[in-house]
Amino acid sequence: MSLNLRAMLAPVLLSLGCGLAFAQQATPAAAPAPAPAMDTGPAYIVTYIEVTPAATTKARGLVSKLGQASRKDAGSVQFVTLQRIGAPNHFAILEVWKDKDAQAAHAAASHTKAFRDALTPLQRAPYDERPHSTWGVGPLAGVPGRGAIYVVTHVDIVPTQKDVGLEMTKVLADQSRRDAGNLRFDALQQNSRPNHLSLVEVWKDMKSLEAHGITSHMMEFRGKFMPLSGSLYDERLYKAIN
Repeated sequence: MSLNLRAMLAPVLLSLGCGLAFAQQATPAAAPAPAPAMDTGPAYIVTYIEVTPAATTKARGLVSKLGQASRKDAGSVQFVTLQRIGAPNHFAILEVWKDKDAQAAHAAASHTKAFRDALTPLQRAPYDERPHSTWGVGPLAGVPGRGAIYVVTHVDIVPTQKDVGLEMTKVLADQSRRDAGNLRFDALQQNSRPNHLSLVEVWKDMKSLEAHGITSHMMEFRGKFMPLSGSLYDERLYKAIN
């Protein structure tokens, strides 16, 4: 480049350099990414237990004892122990904890470990503990009496229809809480598989449950949900142990 041309371009280059420097100084630094929100809500656990038929009575005693001890644990909101109607060697445990820390402390407690150790030789299937989060949860409408029926249903939605299926279960829960005899109807989302849910229901008695099963909203839900279902609609009935 000739000296004359350099002299002519110098003011332009100087101006561009100053403008670039100004732009770099004026551009604000990118804001730091927000920290992930801490999950401080309640921790829900649904556990399925299956023992050999010969061990039914012993297992029932162990489950009952665990329930009595666990309700005294710090952060326990609800701890319900159940025995399946028609299959007495099947049990379920419904837990609600103040938060994950409370649930973790319970899991590490000596009475929990003693229960698991005593139960293991009685089992004919692995201990099936499933942590959940809230999806569609309402208040407990009353204290279940001796005739109350508990229903725990495993719902599997094909992944491509997850959001549609989730919304359908939330609507079902809202509608069902208004049915006569309903004491609880919660839709819980499984932490490890967000397309899997557990519906936890409590009904005043079998008559109330049967009436709910033939309501228009329940029958409509079953009809529309079937094409979205990834497996059998697994509905299990229980009675409370304590």
